[in-house]
Amino acid sequence: MNLSETSFHTLPLAAGLLDNLASLGYRDMTAIQAAALPRILAGSDLVGQAKTGSGKTVAFGLGLLNKLEVKRFAVQGLVLCPTRELADQVARELRKLARGVHNVKILTLCGGMPFGPQVGSLAHGAHIIVGTPGRVHDHLRKRNLKLEQVHTLVLDEADRMLEMGFQETLDAIVAEVPASRQSLLFSATYPEQIQQIARRVMRDPELLKIAEQHRRSTIDQRFYQVENNEARADAVARLLLDRRPDSAVVFCNTRRDTEELASVLRDYRLNVIALHGELDQRARDRALVCFANHSASVLVATDVAARGLDIEDLNMVINYHIARDAEVHTHRVGRTGRAGASGEAASLFTEREQHKLARLEADG
Repeated sequence: MNLSETSFHTLPLAAGLLDNLASLGYRDMTAIQAAALPRILAGSDLVGQAKTGSGKTVAFGLGLLNKLEVKRFAVQGLVLCPTRELADQVARELRKLARGVHNVKILTLCGGMPFGPQVGSLAHGAHIIVGTPGRVHDHLRKRNLKLEQVHTLVLDEADRMLEMGFQETLDAIVAEVPASRQSLLFSATYPEQIQQIARRVMRDPELLKIAEQHRRSTIDQRFYQVENNEARADAVARLLLDRRPDSAVVFCNTRRDTEELASVLRDYRLNVIALHGELDQRARDRALVCFANHSASVLVATDVAARGLDIEDLNMVINYHIARDAEVHTHRVGRTGRAGASGEAASLFTEREQHKLARLEADG
C-alpha cells in the first residue's frame, strides 16, 4: 500500500482506531493533525495555535483514545471547553473516533444542564469527561468527580476560557489532576495570558502555529468606506439585501453594537439573531438553533460569543468595525470560504480608520 506522508496509517495508532478512521473517510491528516499527532503520541506537552474547524479535535482525540485503558474504569481524560456548544461538538467527535474501541464511556458536564442527572452519570463512571470549567469545578467541589487517574488534560479554545474569566477555576481544576499528566492546550490566538498558563501548567511544551487553512483565492475580500458611524448599519443592510447570502455572520466589537445593529436590520425585514456574551444559555441555544436551521439567515455576534462555533457553509462575513487586532480579523474572514468553497468578506471603515487598513496590509 502506497501511503502519503499525511496518511493516518503512518502513525503508531491502535488498529481499531485506524480501521474506524478509514470507515469515517478520514484518510489524510490536516495540517494541525500532521504536526501535532506524532508529538502527542510521543507523550509531549503541546500548545497548538489553530482556529476552529482545523481538525484539532481529531488530533487530541486520537492521542487521548490511543492511550486509554478501557478495562480501567476511571476518568483518564479531561477536556475543558469554554462553552456547552463546543463541549457537545467535541464529545460527538470523540464518540465517533471511539467507535473502534469497545465500551468507551464519554460524559459531558456542562452548565445550563440539570445537575442531578450528571451526578447519576458520574456515579456509573466514565473514561473521558468533556465539560465547561464552571460545571466541572462544581462536581469536584461536591466530590462527585475524581481526577487522580487522569493521564491527559486538554484545554480547548483556552484563550476564550480566559476571556470569559475562568482563570481561577482552571487553576483549581488543574490542581486536582496528577502532575505526571500530559497537557495539551489549543488556542486560536497566543497572547501573553496563554503563554503564562502554558508555563504554569505544562512541562516544556512544544508550540505549533498552524496557518489558516483557507486559500485566499476562495474568499472575495472587500473593504467599504462609510461616511460615519451612523451610516454603518444601513451599509450592512444594503450589502445583505444586495448579496442575499443563505447564511452570514456580522462581527461587532461590542455587545451594544450587536443589539443596535440587529434592531436596524430587522427594520429592513431581514431575519436576524443577535449573539453576545451576556445572553443566558437558553437564549444562546435558541439563537444557534435558529441560525443552524436557517430560520435566521444573519447572525450578528461579538468575537467572544462566536468563538468556538464551527459554522459550516458560511457564505459571507461582514466586519461592522474592523477588528482591533489583525489576527482576529484573519480569523473572522477565515470562517467563510472553507474546504475550497467560495466565500465573501466585507469590512466597513470610516476615513478616520484608514490606519487600520494599513495595519492589516502590513500584517497580512
